[in-house]
Amino acid sequence: MAEITLVNSKFEKSGSLETKVSLDPETISAPAVHQVVKATLAGRRQGNACTKNRAKVRGGGAKPFKQKGTGRARQGSSRSPIMVGGGTVFGPTPRDFTQKVNKKMMNKAIQSILADKMQAGKLTVVESFDSNGKTKDMFKTLTEKNLLPGLVVTEQKDSKAILAARNIRNAKAMPVEGFSVYEAVKFENLIIEKAALEKLLNRLG
Repeated sequence: MAEITLVNSKFEKSGSLETKVSLDPETISAPAVHQVVKATLAGRRQGNACTKNRAKVRGGGAKPFKQKGTGRARQGSSRSPIMVGGGTVFGPTPRDFTQKVNKKMMNKAIQSILADKMQAGKLTVVESFDSNGKTKDMFKTLTEKNLLPGLVVTEQKDSKAILAARNIRNAKAMPVEGFSVYEAVKFENLIIEKAALEKLLNRLG
Protein backbone atom coordinates (compact mmCIF):
# COMPACT_ATOMS: atom_id res chain seq x y z
CA MET A 1 0.00 0.00 0.00
CA ALA A 2 1.33 3.42 -1.00
CA GLU A 3 -0.03 6.92 -0.46
CA ILE A 4 0.78 9.49 -3.15
CA THR A 5 0.29 13.24 -2.78
CA LEU A 6 -2.11 14.85 -5.27
CA VAL A 7 -1.95 18.41 -6.60
CA ASN A 8 -4.56 20.37 -8.52
CA SER A 9 -4.15 22.03 -11.92
CA LYS A 10 -2.38 24.96 -10.20
CA PHE A 11 0.10 22.48 -8.66
CA GLU A 12 -1.19 23.12 -5.13
CA LYS A 13 -1.64 20.18 -2.74
CA SER A 14 -5.23 18.96 -2.85
CA GLY A 15 -5.25 15.46 -1.35
CA SER A 16 -3.74 12.02 -1.66
CA LEU A 17 -4.11 8.88 -3.73
CA GLU A 18 -3.88 5.39 -2.25
CA THR A 19 -2.67 2.47 -4.30
CA LYS A 20 -2.36 -1.25 -3.63
CA VAL A 21 0.83 -1.41 -5.68
CA SER A 22 3.88 -1.15 -3.44
CA LEU A 23 6.24 1.72 -4.21
CA ASP A 24 8.66 1.06 -1.36
CA PRO A 25 12.45 1.23 -1.90
CA GLU A 26 12.59 -2.58 -1.76
CA THR A 27 10.55 -2.80 -4.98
CA ILE A 28 13.16 -0.92 -7.02
CA SER A 29 14.97 -3.22 -9.43
CA ALA A 30 17.90 -1.55 -11.18
CA PRO A 31 18.58 -4.61 -13.41
CA ALA A 32 15.00 -4.53 -14.75
CA VAL A 33 15.24 -0.82 -15.56
CA HIS A 34 18.64 -1.34 -17.16
CA GLN A 35 17.36 -4.18 -19.33
CA VAL A 36 14.34 -2.18 -20.56
CA VAL A 37 16.45 0.93 -21.26
CA LYS A 38 18.94 -1.19 -23.20
CA ALA A 39 16.12 -2.76 -25.22
CA THR A 40 14.60 0.68 -25.94
CA LEU A 41 17.89 2.08 -27.23
CA ALA A 42 18.59 -1.07 -29.25
CA GLY A 43 15.17 -0.81 -30.88
CA ARG A 44 15.96 2.73 -32.01
CA ARG A 45 19.01 1.62 -34.00
CA GLN A 46 18.40 1.74 -37.74
CA GLY A 47 20.58 -1.24 -38.56
CA ASN A 48 20.85 -0.23 -42.22
CA ALA A 49 24.67 -0.29 -42.58
CA CYS A 50 25.47 -2.37 -45.65
CA THR A 51 28.55 -3.39 -47.61
CA LYS A 52 28.87 -5.37 -50.85
CA ASN A 53 30.49 -8.77 -50.88
CA ARG A 54 32.25 -10.17 -53.97
CA ALA A 55 28.95 -11.43 -55.36
CA LYS A 56 27.34 -7.97 -55.24
CA VAL A 57 30.21 -5.88 -56.65
CA ARG A 58 29.68 -5.10 -60.32
CA GLY A 59 32.11 -6.62 -62.82
CA GLY A 60 34.75 -9.26 -62.27
CA GLY A 61 33.39 -11.76 -64.75
CA ALA A 62 36.57 -12.10 -66.78
CA LYS A 63 39.80 -13.51 -65.45
CA PRO A 64 42.02 -10.42 -64.76
CA PHE A 65 45.15 -11.97 -66.31
CA LYS A 66 46.32 -15.35 -67.57
CA GLN A 67 46.92 -18.17 -65.15
CA LYS A 68 50.64 -18.69 -65.77
CA GLY A 69 53.68 -16.78 -66.89
CA THR A 70 53.10 -13.40 -65.23
CA GLY A 71 55.00 -14.13 -62.02
CA ARG A 72 51.99 -13.03 -60.03
CA ALA A 73 49.68 -15.06 -57.86
CA ARG A 74 46.84 -16.58 -59.83
CA GLN A 75 43.55 -14.66 -59.75
CA GLY A 76 40.14 -15.74 -60.94
CA SER A 77 38.27 -12.46 -60.42
CA SER A 78 39.11 -8.78 -60.06
CA ARG A 79 36.34 -8.52 -57.46
CA SER A 80 38.05 -10.86 -55.00
CA PRO A 81 38.32 -9.34 -51.48
CA ILE A 82 42.11 -9.23 -51.76
CA MET A 83 41.97 -7.11 -54.92
CA VAL A 84 41.55 -3.33 -55.04
CA GLY A 85 37.91 -2.62 -55.84
CA GLY A 86 36.88 -6.07 -54.69
CA GLY A 87 34.10 -7.06 -52.32
CA THR A 88 34.17 -6.72 -48.53
CA VAL A 89 34.62 -9.75 -46.30
CA PHE A 90 32.35 -10.05 -43.24
CA GLY A 91 31.11 -6.47 -43.62
CA PRO A 92 27.90 -5.22 -41.98
CA THR A 93 24.55 -6.03 -43.57
CA PRO A 94 21.08 -4.70 -42.68
CA ARG A 95 19.85 -6.26 -39.46
CA ASP A 96 17.22 -5.86 -36.78
CA PHE A 97 18.60 -4.89 -33.34
CA THR A 98 15.25 -5.25 -31.54
CA GLN A 99 15.41 -6.97 -28.16
CA LYS A 100 12.38 -8.72 -26.71
CA VAL A 101 11.23 -7.64 -23.24
CA ASN A 102 8.55 -9.77 -21.60
CA LYS A 103 5.60 -8.23 -19.73
CA LYS A 104 6.89 -9.17 -16.28
CA MET A 105 10.19 -7.41 -16.90
CA MET A 106 8.49 -4.32 -18.36
CA ASN A 107 6.03 -4.07 -15.46
CA LYS A 108 8.84 -4.46 -12.94
CA ALA A 109 10.77 -1.66 -14.64
CA ILE A 110 7.71 0.63 -14.58
CA GLN A 111 7.09 -0.14 -10.90
CA SER A 112 10.76 0.50 -10.15
CA ILE A 113 10.84 3.87 -11.90
CA LEU A 114 7.63 5.01 -10.16
CA ALA A 115 8.99 3.90 -6.78
CA ASP A 116 12.33 5.59 -7.44
CA LYS A 117 10.71 8.91 -8.43
CA MET A 118 8.40 8.76 -5.41
CA GLN A 119 11.21 8.01 -2.95
CA ALA A 120 13.28 10.85 -4.41
CA GLY A 121 10.35 13.28 -4.20
CA LYS A 122 10.36 13.68 -7.97
CA LEU A 123 6.89 12.25 -8.66
CA THR A 124 4.15 14.86 -9.13
CA VAL A 125 0.58 13.60 -9.62
CA VAL A 126 -1.81 16.20 -11.06
CA GLU A 127 -5.58 15.74 -10.81
CA SER A 128 -5.89 17.04 -14.37
CA PHE A 129 -3.92 19.36 -16.60
CA ASP A 130 -5.76 22.63 -17.19
CA SER A 131 -3.58 23.74 -20.08
CA ASN A 132 -4.45 26.23 -22.81
CA GLY A 133 -1.86 24.69 -25.10
CA LYS A 134 0.58 27.59 -24.82
CA THR A 135 4.23 26.71 -24.31
CA LYS A 136 4.94 29.99 -22.49
CA ASP A 137 2.39 29.25 -19.76
CA MET A 138 3.46 25.63 -19.33
CA PHE A 139 7.13 26.65 -19.12
CA LYS A 140 6.32 29.30 -16.51
CA THR A 141 4.38 26.84 -14.34
CA LEU A 142 6.99 24.08 -14.50
CA THR A 143 9.81 26.55 -13.82
CA GLU A 144 8.07 28.13 -10.82
CA LYS A 145 7.41 24.71 -9.30
CA ASN A 146 10.98 23.57 -10.01
CA LEU A 147 9.78 20.66 -12.16
CA LEU A 148 12.31 20.99 -14.97
CA PRO A 149 13.75 18.91 -16.48
CA GLY A 150 10.56 16.90 -16.50
CA LEU A 151 8.51 14.28 -18.31
CA VAL A 152 4.81 15.14 -18.63
CA VAL A 153 2.47 12.15 -18.98
CA THR A 154 -1.20 12.61 -19.83
CA GLU A 155 -4.17 10.26 -20.15
CA GLN A 156 -5.32 11.49 -23.57
CA LYS A 157 -3.26 11.59 -26.77
CA ASP A 158 -4.82 14.90 -27.81
CA SER A 159 -4.26 16.67 -24.49
CA LYS A 160 -3.31 20.33 -24.77
CA ALA A 161 -0.61 19.70 -22.17
CA ILE A 162 1.30 17.67 -24.77
CA LEU A 163 0.98 20.54 -27.22
CA ALA A 164 2.21 23.02 -24.62
CA ALA A 165 5.19 20.97 -23.39
CA ARG A 166 6.52 19.56 -26.64
CA ASN A 167 8.54 22.66 -27.50
CA ILE A 168 10.21 23.07 -24.10
CA ARG A 169 13.90 22.17 -24.42
CA ASN A 170 14.31 20.28 -21.14
CA ALA A 171 10.85 18.69 -21.04
CA LYS A 172 8.95 16.07 -22.96
CA ALA A 173 5.28 15.11 -23.06
CA MET A 174 3.61 11.83 -24.00
CA PRO A 175 0.32 9.95 -23.50
CA VAL A 176 0.31 7.10 -21.00
CA GLU A 177 -0.12 4.53 -23.81
CA GLY A 178 3.36 5.40 -24.99
CA PHE A 179 4.95 5.59 -21.54
CA SER A 180 8.69 5.01 -21.83
CA VAL A 181 10.90 3.84 -18.97
CA TYR A 182 13.88 5.26 -20.86
CA GLU A 183 12.35 8.76 -21.01
CA ALA A 184 11.39 8.55 -17.32
CA VAL A 185 15.02 7.74 -16.47
CA LYS A 186 16.27 10.50 -18.74
CA PHE A 187 14.22 13.28 -17.08
CA GLU A 188 14.62 14.14 -13.40
CA ASN A 189 10.96 14.88 -12.66
CA LEU A 190 7.87 12.85 -13.58
CA ILE A 191 4.69 14.92 -13.84
CA ILE A 192 1.77 12.57 -14.45
CA GLU A 193 -1.99 12.98 -14.62
CA LYS A 194 -3.97 11.08 -11.99
CA ALA A 195 -5.96 9.07 -14.56
CA ALA A 196 -2.73 8.22 -16.40
CA LEU A 197 -1.07 7.01 -13.19
CA GLU A 198 -4.10 4.86 -12.37
CA LYS A 199 -3.80 3.24 -15.81
CA LEU A 200 -0.15 2.43 -15.15
CA LEU A 201 -0.92 1.04 -11.69
CA ASN A 202 -3.77 -1.09 -13.05
CA ARG A 203 -1.34 -2.47 -15.59
CA LEU A 204 0.93 -3.50 -12.74
CA GLY A 205 -1.95 -5.25 -10.99
